[in-house]
Amino acid sequence: MGEEMHWNSTASTLGHECGDEMALHCARASIPSRRTVRARATWESEGPPPPPPRPLPALESAKEAPRWAWRSACAFLLGGQVVLRASRGRIHAKNFATQLRAVGPSSLGVAMLTSSFVGMVFTIQFVREFTRLGLTRSVGGVLGLALARELSPVITAVILAGRVGSAFAAEIGSMQVSEQVDMLRVLRADPVDFLVTPRVLATSVAMPLLTVICFTVGLAASTLLAAGVYNIPANVILDSVVRALRPWDMIAALVKSVCFGYIIAVVSCAWGFTTRGGAKGVGESTTSAVVISLVCVFIADFVLSYFFFQGEGDALKQLT
Repeated sequence: MGEEMHWNSTASTLGHECGDEMALHCARASIPSRRTVRARATWESEGPPPPPPRPLPALESAKEAPRWAWRSACAFLLGGQVVLRASRGRIHAKNFATQLRAVGPSSLGVAMLTSSFVGMVFTIQFVREFTRLGLTRSVGGVLGLALARELSPVITAVILAGRVGSAFAAEIGSMQVSEQVDMLRVLRADPVDFLVTPRVLATSVAMPLLTVICFTVGLAASTLLAAGVYNIPANVILDSVVRALRPWDMIAALVKSVCFGYIIAVVSCAWGFTTRGGAKGVGESTTSAVVISLVCVFIADFVLSYFFFQGEGDALKQLT
């Protein structure tokens, strides 16, 4: 209180001496408040405040962990959260419909074109070798098995990883860098429910449908090429396909497709959420998401093929 009175008297003296209201105003502006005086007195009596607590060692080690490690952990967490929330019915219907249109019809043309040329390339290779062995009637069965079990699911997964997965990573990465994800949390909207779950479900639903279409288009292109160029009747190719394929082959292809779509969407969204560093970080996350998605798809393809088609097969015995 004595110090404040001293500053008031100083300000009055300065104002009377200078005869200027500006000098009086400046002097009063430099007067410390009561809170400042009390804080200064507390500092002098009790000493400086204690330093802030250090973070836990586990958190420090997590920050120093490799980037791929915490990105992989984020992918596992997101995948589990999507399954849990989808099982509880926490699905944003409008976003799901929007993402389903973006994944399915928008990717249909590229998938059909790619599968048709892949089917024709395999037809050239198979017909050339099988004709020398006198196994022309087995060409359709081998093509059907290759397209159903491996080519159609894997080709569709590669197309979606390059087209849809990169879009997911870029969109969510841009939102993360521009703090739009934080804005969703401020508005009490869960980013997982709003951004991740619709994308994962849309990809998992559209992937099997695209796989069936790719299989049909690839087989049709192979049949047309065999009939038009190598003079193998179309009914011979189709009869061989019917005798070689079994319902389990198509079921395994659909199961693979669902798993591939789930992997692509979860990895892409996780890489988007862990984006840092502005526009450069968005580009790096997009490229890395496509590469990691494809690697995970190929690993999952090996594991599923090992369990689905383990042991000796008898599909080609039906062709002899």
